[in-house]
Amino acid sequence: MEGAKQFKVNIAGTDLVFETGLLAQQAAGAVMVSYGDTSVFTAVTNTDTPREGIDFFPLQCEYREKFYASGRFPGGFFKREARPTSKEILIARMCDRPIRPLFPDGYYNDVQVNGTLIQSDGTREADFLAVNAASAALHISEIPFMGPIGCVRIGRIDGEWVINPTHEQKAKSDIDLLYAGLRGKFLMMEGSASEISDEDFVAALKRAHEEVEKIIDCQIEMRRALGKADKVIEDIPQPPEKMDFMRQEAGEALSAALLIKGKLERQGKVTAIKEDLLKKVSEKWPEVDAVGFVHLFDALEIETVRKNVLERGLRIDGRAQHEIRPLAAQVGVLPRIHGSAIFSRGETQSFATVTLGTKKDSQELDSVTGGDKSKRFMLHYNFPPYCTGEVGRLGSTGRREIGHGALAERSIAEVLPDDFPYSIRVVSEIMGSNGSSSMASICNGCLALMDAGVPLKATVAGISIGLFTNADQSKKVLVTDILGAEDHCGDMDFKVGGTRKGITGFQVDLKLRGLTWDLVEGAVKAAHDARLKIIDFMESVIPAPRGELNKYAPRIEVVKIPVDKIGALIGPGGANIREICETTGAQIDIEEDGTVSIFANTAESMAAAKKAVEGTVAEAEPGKIYEGVVTGIKDFGAFVNILPGIDGLCHISELSDKRVPSVEAVCKVGDKMFVKCLDVDERGRIKLSRKAAMQEMDASNNG
Repeated sequence: MEGAKQFKVNIAGTDLVFETGLLAQQAAGAVMVSYGDTSVFTAVTNTDTPREGIDFFPLQCEYREKFYASGRFPGGFFKREARPTSKEILIARMCDRPIRPLFPDGYYNDVQVNGTLIQSDGTREADFLAVNAASAALHISEIPFMGPIGCVRIGRIDGEWVINPTHEQKAKSDIDLLYAGLRGKFLMMEGSASEISDEDFVAALKRAHEEVEKIIDCQIEMRRALGKADKVIEDIPQPPEKMDFMRQEAGEALSAALLIKGKLERQGKVTAIKEDLLKKVSEKWPEVDAVGFVHLFDALEIETVRKNVLERGLRIDGRAQHEIRPLAAQVGVLPRIHGSAIFSRGETQSFATVTLGTKKDSQELDSVTGGDKSKRFMLHYNFPPYCTGEVGRLGSTGRREIGHGALAERSIAEVLPDDFPYSIRVVSEIMGSNGSSSMASICNGCLALMDAGVPLKATVAGISIGLFTNADQSKKVLVTDILGAEDHCGDMDFKVGGTRKGITGFQVDLKLRGLTWDLVEGAVKAAHDARLKIIDFMESVIPAPRGELNKYAPRIEVVKIPVDKIGALIGPGGANIREICETTGAQIDIEEDGTVSIFANTAESMAAAKKAVEGTVAEAEPGKIYEGVVTGIKDFGAFVNILPGIDGLCHISELSDKRVPSVEAVCKVGDKMFVKCLDVDERGRIKLSRKAAMQEMDASNNG
């Protein structure tokens, strides 16, 4: 179209197309990125000056999927998209994480990134397009962004890497990895894998990076073709004279306080030092307001933590470089809950529960981009304010809670049994937080599932690896099991979940502007070593899933029926299946292949429902005795219902071993009567005998 300019790069045989100049021309930067017939449009804006009183970088990333993108109306009563779905929130977070560290230190202007899925061919997810669109829009703008970055998804099928796989290919892949990078450096990853080895995992990252650099080159070409000079961006350091004063007045005291093991005691001491230092700074520089002091003190705290680690080899709580905090756990905490567990790693503590349900309890998914229609495993993560000893507002589920729950869910989902007929909900309530509560949720979710008797394929644990570097990155130290303060003051939160065999889930948050590959490989190895230690501990608490479900858990039995009998089981308008459910109290799910799952809370309910299902689809078997009900009387015999919808004829000569004057002398309509099936002819007519049934039953009793 007129005014639009396109730039293309071939990725895995399909053009990735960047287009700008047509839409949202009042935005600071606006780009549409397409791959096939799937397109994400992103516009970025910023303020000219920081908000008054702001003490953090206010980056806001949004992502929405419009149903018109796939030619559909939104579901439900309101035919308009409303609040973001969990999927949209997760993709917004995926856009946020790789771009956040690429803004200069000291930049506090509001920046908003608005991504929208405006076209979808339904073949693949659009999350990698959203990340590329965010990067491109920022890169062509004059917002101080130290990109561009590139992003792809990678999978592996039969040992071969697949870039940007379709939904069908993803289902066959043993890894689902979303990867973003800078030129020559790792930046972000998120996804899951089927117990992939460390070596193969790193190989996937490096293979994805090859494509990422092509995408970066295309964005650089785009900015230059638009006649814009390359950006020159510098960090805004804190005033050196003020930093020197603060070091002199509080450096040693702060260094010592930051080595106190207890979180609350440490925070109390640091707060006291901070308040005292505020008075001294205010007296010397009255123009420094509260917000300015927050920036100064934060820089001093980060600098001090780093020096303790890099120069003195001392972590905040005194642990060794790769030492894991003390572990504690117990299972079967609440006996009436289907599964429950408590897991603690230092001051981080999770209380997890498991609830088992039917297929009807599964989560329906209404995705614009296609893919799975539902999921039967959910892990929900809650982070109440008391877990950090604070007072806070209880509102709707936050983005962080959704993201942490999704990471733990992906990590455990890979080891769930393939043929388990239940829907499963795990809830991780964080009871104490001091770093990596998402990884604690992986460990505790696994323990609770084992307590519930869910036959997991393997034990899963999660751990986070941190990183400290100096200003010129000449010194680099990886640390295992980071505290909350180490996360804040360090460069990285490298989260990996997995089994003894391999990796199942992963996510990375960086403050550093990219990692070299030696650090990536070192972090993967450190996570592997720590994971095995945690699994050893978990299996000392419960070595394997319990052999049977909790007695309060509902039961499910699976019955297989012929496909041509499904209609008979359902009945006209569903009348038959409704009647069975109402009379037995069970729930029944029917699959297209004839698999029938019966869900019941008691043994009696299960037995009644199973008998009704089997009876509905059963056929008369010659030689088998049935307890039937007389449905009709004729001069020549009685019609007897032996199975739902199936009647047979018991001739008058077969009613007794003695001569009877009439059928009514032996039975009447509504009587129950044992009969034996003698034969089923080619027309499906069933010949029954009360006489033969009585003789066989008498012989059995006498024998």
